[in-house]
Amino acid sequence: MEDLRYQGFVECKLNDILILVQCSVMCGLDKLEDIEEYGKNKREWLKEVFGIERIPSDSTLSRVLNMLNPDVIVDCVVEMMKEQLGTSGEQIALDGKTICATATEKTKQEKLHIVTMYMTENGVVLGQKAVPEKTNEIPVVRELLELFNLAGKVVTADAMHCNRETAEKIIQRGGDYVLALKGNQQITHEEIAQYIEDCIADPLIEVETANTVEKNRDRGEIRVCYKAPTLDWFSSREEWSGLKAAYAIRRTVVRSETKTVETAYFISSLDAPPARILGFVRNHWKIESMHWMLDVDYGEDDCRLLNPNGHQVMNILRKNAIALHQNFIALMPQKTKPSVKKHMLRSLIRDDTLLAVLDTAL
Repeated sequence: MEDLRYQGFVECKLNDILILVQCSVMCGLDKLEDIEEYGKNKREWLKEVFGIERIPSDSTLSRVLNMLNPDVIVDCVVEMMKEQLGTSGEQIALDGKTICATATEKTKQEKLHIVTMYMTENGVVLGQKAVPEKTNEIPVVRELLELFNLAGKVVTADAMHCNRETAEKIIQRGGDYVLALKGNQQITHEEIAQYIEDCIADPLIEVETANTVEKNRDRGEIRVCYKAPTLDWFSSREEWSGLKAAYAIRRTVVRSETKTVETAYFISSLDAPPARILGFVRNHWKIESMHWMLDVDYGEDDCRLLNPNGHQVMNILRKNAIALHQNFIALMPQKTKPSVKKHMLRSLIRDDTLLAVLDTAL
């Protein structure tokens, strides 16, 4: 990575700054003043382990992070994640997230929106791109799909990406898809929903099903997946590349005296049993959980970096930290395991815990 600063005035090396920021983020710290304080308190340890001689001020951190080329940093971190944690999983989830702090009443720029390509099994980010102003996720997702060989992978995405062009791109890249189906494909949605519901209601038609039941204190959740018996009747089938099956997932949630029922519909290039589709839909939640952690554990929406470059750099470093902690926790032998947030706190308190997480990934 090229350091664009005038080297005659540089006191803190770029590599040192990035190492300090990543270590701080691994410990759950996100504010620049907290990162500076972490560096000051860990000065001797950082020098001994990483050879860091000088600790940058929060203003230096802000200036350097904002001047970096985010595409270069993202590519470097993504390649490290692939090398350290692997890409052997089956499911790739696609989803976007807006960083609300990037637009305020005083700025005229739009909010920064980042689309992520995510391995649900191990949390590896295979790629991510910022959505340009005046556009949306759809073309950006297709660009991401071009970056990775999808052979043996199943791509899951929300209804925004349930369109013929994206389905075709996934098939062209060698993958399969499970796509949520909603009103943006109104005719397809209405026809498939009506057909599946009619089949469920007809006692003479055998509908393949699978279900899961989860209970947590005063909350219970039942998911039932129904597979459409056939799609031979569907006149638009040939317009959807690779389309083989359609599914409905009925989700019933019971809390105390309240009960809610929701039904979602999906199309897929897999002719898979309902239990497998339930797994894909459930695991797609992991990318949404990761986005939730960015907001709740890191307060990403409140980050006060002024430049979108800095936001994109911090975003990928946070995702790397979450993935490293999750994979380390998964290897723990005990049944009751700490949350990612709690393990970050342990890494802040104990330097050997942080090193253990980093060493496991090497």
